Amino acid sequence: MQQQKKSINFGFRGWLLILWVATGMFSYVVAGNFPLNIMSNAPGYGPAGPLSMIYTGASLVGIIIQVIVSRKPGAIKSWKKLSVILGIASLVFMVLEMVIPAGVAWKIVFGIATALTALYGTWALSVLVGVWFPRRKGTVMGIITFAFPIGNALLGGFAAKFLPMAFGGVSGAALKSLWPYVLVVLIGFIIGVITISEFPEQVGAYRDNDKSMTPEIANAMMKAEEENRKTTVWTTGHTLACPDFWFITVPMGLLLMFAVGAMTQSMAIINPYAADYAWIGGYTGVMYVIAAFGIIGSYIFGLIDTKKGTKFAIVLSHIVMLVSGILGAIGNSTALFIGLILLAMFMGASSNYTVSAAVQYWRIEDFPSVFSVVNPVANFINAFGPTIVAALIATTLGTQAVFIVIGIAAIISIILGLLFKPARVKEFDDKYREAAGKPLDDVLVGRK
Repeated sequence: MQQQKKSINFGFRGWLLILWVATGMFSYVVAGNFPLNIMSNAPGYGPAGPLSMIYTGASLVGIIIQVIVSRKPGAIKSWKKLSVILGIASLVFMVLEMVIPAGVAWKIVFGIATALTALYGTWALSVLVGVWFPRRKGTVMGIITFAFPIGNALLGGFAAKFLPMAFGGVSGAALKSLWPYVLVVLIGFIIGVITISEFPEQVGAYRDNDKSMTPEIANAMMKAEEENRKTTVWTTGHTLACPDFWFITVPMGLLLMFAVGAMTQSMAIINPYAADYAWIGGYTGVMYVIAAFGIIGSYIFGLIDTKKGTKFAIVLSHIVMLVSGILGAIGNSTALFIGLILLAMFMGASSNYTVSAAVQYWRIEDFPSVFSVVNPVANFINAFGPTIVAALIATTLGTQAVFIVIGIAAIISIILGLLFKPARVKEFDDKYREAAGKPLDDVLVGRK
């Protein structure tokens, strides 16, 4: 079993990869979360219900694409080239999202931009993280996913400028003002295209920035992995047939569902108590607090993932989620504020785990295929978050209803997480490899 290294010396190109992936994930926030959160108040763009359904539908389209691609082992010859294609398409549709006027055409563009940025930031680029940092992915993803709390807070505060009560109605000006954020995505994309390769060895770098091996050994490992990807035993059918796949993936999906769902409806959740938060700056101030604790949660749970293993980190995240649900369900502003801080903590961690689990509990050669099933299934669950949260807010209990369901989902997830057994994954791996005539004695990464 390989131990995950805990330092943050990722190497020059490693940090550039982190920047590229973080801006890719940020594009998903800009293209999807902001329009869903604020433009539902704008004539011709909203209301919230239809926009939530478009968001969910777009996410499902992205999921279907991932599943189709993952059915054939080695179907993706270069994850970097795929990332470049998706990055260009995402940038094009993000620009269209800003310039097309309200109406049916804008809603179509919103859906396409949401699907593309999800594929770009949370799928294709994430595979590169697993390839470059197989043992240190927990810490790396913990840093990369700062993009979500920072992005939601920046855009949350930005969105507050366009509140109808202050400006007499939201208009397309809110979207046109997103140019600086799109520029950040573009800069990250250009840096990644120029400096990052499919494998670190191709640019003189090392897996996990581990310089203890010779270039010859590193290149031999790269070539062996590249070849073995084509004959992975973990096809889509084999992955879905493993019960532990579900025990680890469903909790990840529920964590994402309520983190994303709450952020896309943050105004509706916070505004009933906005007057009580005047001391911190109202809605904008609360969003900045959420950002701060989201960063803390992302980094801390990334370190826990690296040190104690992904299963431990996931279960602990859901315990935090449970306490958040209990506090948010109480129904007063103080309890909700603490509940939102805890929600920020598990939000910061929620996007770390799909990469971590696929790398840690399966072989490196199988990681792209397994991740291409883990990620869409987790995000299939996540896709319903905005719609479910919006529907819960519309009930008589409003914000309380959201947190009651968060607590229930946390309990289910804790039970499933505890049922997950890494050793059972190995049993399935041995069975599949034996049937395929492959050796069984290769060491798998992780297994904590």
